[in-house]
Amino acid sequence: MLRRPGGRRSTVAALVGAAAVGLTGCTSPEPGEQQPAESRPGAPQPDAEPALTDDAAGAEWPDEVRATVETEPVPHGGDAADDPAVWVNPTDPAASAVIGTDKQGGLLVYDLDGQQLQYLPVGEVNNVDVRTAGDRALVVTGNRTDDSIGVYELDPDTRQLRDVAAGRLAPGLEVYGSCLYSSAETGRLFAFVTSKSGRVVQFELVEDGSGRVGGEPVRSFDLDSQIEGCVADDELGHLYVGEEDVGIWRYDAEPDAGDQRTAVAEVSRSGPLVADVEGLTIAAGPDGTGYLIASSQGDDSYAVYRRDGGNEFVTSFRVVDGPDVDGAEDTDGLVAETAPLGPDFPAGVLVVQDGENDDGNQNFKLVPLDRLLAG
Repeated sequence: MLRRPGGRRSTVAALVGAAAVGLTGCTSPEPGEQQPAESRPGAPQPDAEPALTDDAAGAEWPDEVRATVETEPVPHGGDAADDPAVWVNPTDPAASAVIGTDKQGGLLVYDLDGQQLQYLPVGEVNNVDVRTAGDRALVVTGNRTDDSIGVYELDPDTRQLRDVAAGRLAPGLEVYGSCLYSSAETGRLFAFVTSKSGRVVQFELVEDGSGRVGGEPVRSFDLDSQIEGCVADDELGHLYVGEEDVGIWRYDAEPDAGDQRTAVAEVSRSGPLVADVEGLTIAAGPDGTGYLIASSQGDDSYAVYRRDGGNEFVTSFRVVDGPDVDGAEDTDGLVAETAPLGPDFPAGVLVVQDGENDDGNQNFKLVPLDRLLAG
């Protein structure tokens, strides 16, 4: 059994730590309220008031932020870069790494200066996620080349990946997106795999006794249309799935939970969530506070929702051109890491895929998370 030691990190970024101060005093729906599985998210009212740009703690969110670092472009041209993940170096956070996908050919590892450390040509991988299991950093992808789950171990000294899958891990569907869930309740590790058909398969990952990782499907359920982006909240036991032309759904992430779901948000031409719904990420704060951030690809923005309560909408922002680094448009995947990552990212980092990189092939932009509160 793969286990995540020690639960969540006790140190979190100022981004969510500061914003969480007043969250518990807010009025919100009961967390357990559910909608029927057939229900659709409630549409935003076209004449609604403009969204507030501050949360319940009074912390002002900027409408625009600028990246301070961009990665080297991915090897392939066209629509190639897709999704990032962040591995936190436990002994030297400034020496952490960004793992990115080139969905035309493989996986990449970058340092926090955006320099490429490795390119691993493993196939057409869309999404990537990382968890610590025991003393191992496991990086997991969905591989469209052979509809499999790829499992790699990241060496903390070299920041290089090596394949540790116990043969071909087949979830039994046409692979599109994927994300990881480490259960705080049981310590079990799962990969969720999504498909263009709307099917989701939950696949348990286990060590096979030789240091390699195998597993088997343990649950599946269906949505009505194409899905890709997903993210799991390990601490709260939630799975968020983006139905690209519909909206965001929340499910229980445990394997015996069935298909009951709660609507979080629906796409709308007027926003704040404009189709396609793409990447989803959790910016985790203490005691279940923090934010769910979604790529609103249709208007080149990012929609922010509360992590707790009923996932109420907070604000939207864009990543725009700066003096040294261009902005991000047409974003697929994104990831927020709220652990301090050294002097350049003291409150963590937001990494977003840039679908229209000014310098050629697509790449990833790194935004210090403290800029989201400080502007």
